[in-house]
Amino acid sequence: MNSIADVWKNVLDRLRSQLSETTINTWFDEVEVVTMEDSAFVLHCSNSFKKSTIEARFMSHIKAALKDIFSSDLEVKILDDQQLSAYHGVAPDRPGSLLESDAFTFGTYVVGPQNKMAYAAARAVAEKPAEHYNPLFIYGDSGLGKTHLLYAIAHQVRQRQPEARIVYIKGDDFTNELIASIREGKNAEFREKYRQSTLLLVDDIQFIAGKKQTQEEFFHTFNTLYESGRQIVLTSDRPPREMTQLEDRLQTRFEWGLMVDVAPPDFETRLAIIKNKAALLGVQLPDDISSFIAENLTANVRQIEGALNKLLAYRDLLGNQVDGEAVSRAVKDMLKKYNEFVPSPSLIIEYICRYYDVDEEQVRGQGRKRDLMEARQTAMYLIRRMTNLSLNDIGKEFGDRDHTTVLHSLDQVEKKMRSDPAYAEKVKEITTNINNKK
Repeated sequence: MNSIADVWKNVLDRLRSQLSETTINTWFDEVEVVTMEDSAFVLHCSNSFKKSTIEARFMSHIKAALKDIFSSDLEVKILDDQQLSAYHGVAPDRPGSLLESDAFTFGTYVVGPQNKMAYAAARAVAEKPAEHYNPLFIYGDSGLGKTHLLYAIAHQVRQRQPEARIVYIKGDDFTNELIASIREGKNAEFREKYRQSTLLLVDDIQFIAGKKQTQEEFFHTFNTLYESGRQIVLTSDRPPREMTQLEDRLQTRFEWGLMVDVAPPDFETRLAIIKNKAALLGVQLPDDISSFIAENLTANVRQIEGALNKLLAYRDLLGNQVDGEAVSRAVKDMLKKYNEFVPSPSLIIEYICRYYDVDEEQVRGQGRKRDLMEARQTAMYLIRRMTNLSLNDIGKEFGDRDHTTVLHSLDQVEKKMRSDPAYAEKVKEITTNINNKK
């Protein structure tokens, strides 16, 4: 193999031995290989539905194929358009494809009692940036439309001000870009990208809490933009006062402007969302089927979108009619996915390693450094709490430790959570983020 393109071709050839040609053509036709470095194989897919499907259904196949080729485990990352721009160090003077898409505008946002205030505030900000609510802080559980409002703001500002420099970033990606800029000596470029923006949109800002250097950098970025009369819009899964690891000076700044929450939609709003999303997907749903979905999927908008995408897949891939049986099957699958989600031990350990910035081999090994010990004990605690594994089985995940060692770790975590509120909040945050991966 002479190039990474050859590697990807080889991976696809191996997948063909396990998957049908139709499956390969349907889900991988828009996937491109980007690079392979630092034990990571990086791909790009601009289609968000295909990207999420590959991550959910085919990631293990890709990793297994790469292991066959290289005889070692490689991490696999799939980047969307925004992440690809960030990877190449391109400042998004123009928003990514989703921000420009007509699918995510104020016109396609379904308004109900639970999100009316957030919608009105977002519109006001888009019409007159930095004149009224700066920053605008939107909070609520995952999948309730916060990101849609960010896209809608960007879309309207772009329509009114084509020259505007709009920057959209997720909280954890802000940290990753900062680390990369320091490593590559590009601090000046990093700061110019954010501090010269006309409109800064930060999704999931809660991810910067507890990261000292990231908070320091964002503090100065916030001040520069605010004092220059530039609009800042932030979203989070909780209000600033509930982020116990967020610095006080950032908490007060986040509360300077307007804070609005979004709650799960009621039945009427869910029904309107279903009809709206179905129309965008080109699916005609009878009233009884729409009502059935609205009655059974109540958690968030993302659940509803998932069910409709599943129906679309039934229709396009299998030639099935969108009838009561298909809807019942799609809803049942979504309910199982959201209500019976049990993360694997490897998923928990993988996330813990990223959170604490430690190697998986170290977490599973015998190292005694303080941060490493905390990461290992936290991983054991979460595996015990979130899975059905016995103490002995958990021990096997960490170098064949016996059940008494695991039990001691669980006790240590519980004691620390009672005595250290910041650590308790950290465990809560990690648990929430793992659950959001379902």
